[in-house]
Amino acid sequence: MNGNGVDLFKDKKVAILYSDAKREYFPTDEQYITEAEVFGRAQAIVPYFEKLGCVVDLIPGNDELAARLQKNVPDFALNLVDSVRGKENLAASIPATLDLLNIPYLGAGMLGLAINSNKFLTKKLLEQWGIPQSRYQLFTSPSDPLDSHLKFPLISKLNEVHGRVSIDQDAVSENEAHLRARVRDLMSVYNQPVLVEEFIVGKELTVIVLDGMIKKLYTGEIIFSDSNDKYKIATFSSAWEKVDTVRLAKIESNGILDGYVRSAFDLLKMCGYGKFDIRQDESGRYYFIDCNANSMFGPVEKECDISLLLKLYGIEFEEIIRRLVLGLKGKGLFSNNYVKDSNDRVQ
Repeated sequence: MNGNGVDLFKDKKVAILYSDAKREYFPTDEQYITEAEVFGRAQAIVPYFEKLGCVVDLIPGNDELAARLQKNVPDFALNLVDSVRGKENLAASIPATLDLLNIPYLGAGMLGLAINSNKFLTKKLLEQWGIPQSRYQLFTSPSDPLDSHLKFPLISKLNEVHGRVSIDQDAVSENEAHLRARVRDLMSVYNQPVLVEEFIVGKELTVIVLDGMIKKLYTGEIIFSDSNDKYKIATFSSAWEKVDTVRLAKIESNGILDGYVRSAFDLLKMCGYGKFDIRQDESGRYYFIDCNANSMFGPVEKECDISLLLKLYGIEFEEIIRRLVLGLKGKGLFSNNYVKDSNDRVQ
């Protein structure tokens, strides 16, 4: 293999797995949009692997997955599956299937995705590890008593859905009547608990972790446009409706924040890459507001944060792929006794 790792890719069979999104799986168009885009993103990634010399097979993450993998026997897989039959908590079955078939893959393992599918559990684990959180409460019913320690404004979000689904200016409540009405509406539509947490006024940061042969962190600040919105938040519209309200800007790394992120990445059993959304208040204190294993992965033309932010650091998408595959090779890629070491346990 030369210094660029070309021989590592030549003639290797790569399976790119994507969400098998059907409209009937989702209660709203909003949630469907966040999953239906995965196929187009998978298609956009194909030429990058082909340029490296790989043979690529696109496979949906559904009940035919195991049979397809056994028939085609890829050397490794890129797992882009965010949900199965519309449920994010079933996405952990994809790496479980790959593990059973002894197929190496890029991305988090079964345990990492299982944790990632529950925001309340994620926050509890981080809190126990001393990683800063704003005060929060999980509502399992609209009539749950409001924790007296919580201070308005409060932001409410779906506990088991990512992609900024339902996040808009109405997500922030300034009084209990508004909060309870919103929680009731979310539960009636999505049939799941709602996570409520104190809204942190200040900057919003994004940190991407790229864990190749060595673990590297890349930090950016979300710059919000000058609008009349009272609360500066990254909304569903800014992510999916191409509303030009936010952009990423490179900022200097901070040792304290880097330490928190590295700990969170390991604690949450992420692998290969991950994304962390963090608010920083006017006093400079950090608060983790979202953590994403297998965060939206794709090239800049698909406006994926991982490639947009790393491009600000001079790193192109092809180089991201190289680093991830080289990192997987270091963990036993192409070995008959390959074992994914991120699946075992929370330490």
